[in-house]
Amino acid sequence: MKKIHLISGILINSAILISQNNQLQDTLKSVIQLKEVEVESKSIRNQISRLQDVENVYIHTAKKNDVINLSKFDADLSINNTRQVFSKVAGINIWENDGSGIQIGVATRGLSPNRSWEFNVRQNGYDIAAELFGYPEAYFNPPLEAVEKIVLIRGGASLQYGPQFGGLLNYIIKRGSPNKSVELESYQTYGSYNLFNSFNAIGGTIGKLSYYAYFHHRSAEGWRQNSRYYINTGYISLEYAINSKNKITFDYTKMNYLNQQAGGLTDSLFYLNHKKSIRSRNWFNVPWNVMDLNYNYKISDNSILDVKLFGNFSERNSVGFLTPINIPDTFNTTINSFNHRQVDRDQYNNLGTELRYLQKYKLFNQQHSLALGVRAYKGRTLRRQKGIGSSGFDFDLNICQLQNDKKWGRDLELQTLNYAFFLENSFNIGPKWSIVPGIRYEVIHSFADGYINPSNGNISLELKRNVLLFGIGSQYKITSTTNFYANFSQAYRPVLFSDLTPPSTTAIIDPDLKDASGFTLDGGYRGNIQDFLTFDLSIFYLIYDNRIGTIKKDGVDFRTNIGTSESKGVETFIEIDPIRYFTKNSPIGYITLSAAYSYINAVYTKWNNPNIINDPKKSILGKKVEYAPENIERYSISYQYKGFSITGTLSKVSDFYTDAANTIEPSKSATTGIIKGYQVIDVTSSLNIKQYTLKFGINNLLDEKYATRRAGGYPGPGLIPGNGRTLFITVGAKF
Repeated sequence: MKKIHLISGILINSAILISQNNQLQDTLKSVIQLKEVEVESKSIRNQISRLQDVENVYIHTAKKNDVINLSKFDADLSINNTRQVFSKVAGINIWENDGSGIQIGVATRGLSPNRSWEFNVRQNGYDIAAELFGYPEAYFNPPLEAVEKIVLIRGGASLQYGPQFGGLLNYIIKRGSPNKSVELESYQTYGSYNLFNSFNAIGGTIGKLSYYAYFHHRSAEGWRQNSRYYINTGYISLEYAINSKNKITFDYTKMNYLNQQAGGLTDSLFYLNHKKSIRSRNWFNVPWNVMDLNYNYKISDNSILDVKLFGNFSERNSVGFLTPINIPDTFNTTINSFNHRQVDRDQYNNLGTELRYLQKYKLFNQQHSLALGVRAYKGRTLRRQKGIGSSGFDFDLNICQLQNDKKWGRDLELQTLNYAFFLENSFNIGPKWSIVPGIRYEVIHSFADGYINPSNGNISLELKRNVLLFGIGSQYKITSTTNFYANFSQAYRPVLFSDLTPPSTTAIIDPDLKDASGFTLDGGYRGNIQDFLTFDLSIFYLIYDNRIGTIKKDGVDFRTNIGTSESKGVETFIEIDPIRYFTKNSPIGYITLSAAYSYINAVYTKWNNPNIINDPKKSILGKKVEYAPENIERYSISYQYKGFSITGTLSKVSDFYTDAANTIEPSKSATTGIIKGYQVIDVTSSLNIKQYTLKFGINNLLDEKYATRRAGGYPGPGLIPGNGRTLFITVGAKF
């Protein structure tokens, strides 16, 4: 820790001294004179914007989308504070695993926020999740200081980007300055519980070469007991312009983090002391490597070709005592030590390529746009679980005992082959009205080989399917800055690796297991009115069919498609700058008021378990979907005067269930039971003086006691508390 602080300090000070060397020499030769401080104005307007209808090789017409412009936000980026970052996106439900911000878990429309796995998660347009089809969990998210903007496209993204119900979540990383050969950027954050966050970047353009690189470190003791974490991330991007029409870009990201997991709590322990932890031997480690080679060719003013070749070579490692939280982890006198911990390890080796082409053309005196693309992808996961690990306290992945001469209690090789084709066309019917039909065709082969228990033989499973998806959207411009939009898109969720492998030796997998399928339908009215009002008022309807679960069949666990859920509701966002309505040159600054509100009615409408379908006490028919709060509200107020700004954000979430049976009273192990609604206030202020930045903030200002989830496994079974009140201060500079 001390070495990291020292190295970061040396790098920062060296950068400042180099950039100001001439000024420093002149100052030392002269008498020191006080000068008037110049305060640079940094606008906090346009924090949320919309994608262009046609951009590069993508068509966004008629799709509900949000672009979060992070450089304009007053937010605690040092811990990826998602409550603030997504505060102006209606309907975002957030899971908080810990206070580190290492894993971002978000969802919309009643879907599960678990590591954002209902979204197609990308960075600069390429995959970064563990395995898109078999295990789509995002263990890696870039540090938000490095992110220029976050793009969200709801279910309408399923045709161009992939079939997920949630849509697209894309982190766009900053690029090197086109006007400087060298530009340095550095932000150092200190906060509660020994938080130290260091972000340092360099970028620029030299001739035809543009480059950007950063190194990021974050560490802290953690707000809860036993919640230390350490994270290091490095990134480099090189963009070479062959000529005015051709460019090649290479990106590489390497991240490694180690997190001590405090585990869950029983409800009684949570209300007694939610900072407490009764698991001290649980650790989680993720080494992550993602890369992308991109070729972009502007064939003409009306034609663009874009080709990506990307890969993910990463791991997910954990060791811990994973029994229910109501079973204490105590010294075992029988073996004269603590009990052995469980070791689980995944290795991901994924390669993929995407080719996209956009053609603009004229027909009947109107310009139209055609986007088409193909994708080929191979994913390979080595999943080794239930290893008997050490009885110690530190992070240790060594296997200490064999099981029937085998190291692992479960050892599987899981593979996915995927080929896809999509086509969308934006037809302009006159200057105001557009219609956008499209299709996507997917070919998916999934394989599983290995054993799920060392005492049994190997298993070999294979699942093949071809899926055709259809979508259509329409957009009508009321004015140059406002429009009505509507979109219908089919979607599906492929059978996951966990669905292909039975949880026990006696369980049976349905040979006719189908992918979850359905559609999303949304529509609304959005836009800007002059410079003082931004809004997006919409409704949605989502059908999620063939949900997968386990039922009893002939006395044996049977993994099959069990039912259908339906989500419907409203998503509204409105932001107003009342002073700007009267003047664009206010001598007293500006105030911005915003509200993002969603109402979600998510219920099970079909239940295929023949054993209990007619039993009102057991059937989930008509029950609420788990982790789908009816009301999600976020309100913000910001004040800006020249280079100073301050923002307060209120996040308010209503009660929600954590299981499909809608259990109210918590179980003894705290893995089921209702979670009470909560409201959290965050305040952040910043001051920009020339190239320097000073930021200060308080997260959870009123020290609200709350939880966002219950866990059945990692990060530790039980109720997972959200962080209490924490403070931070950031100093930064850009030269």
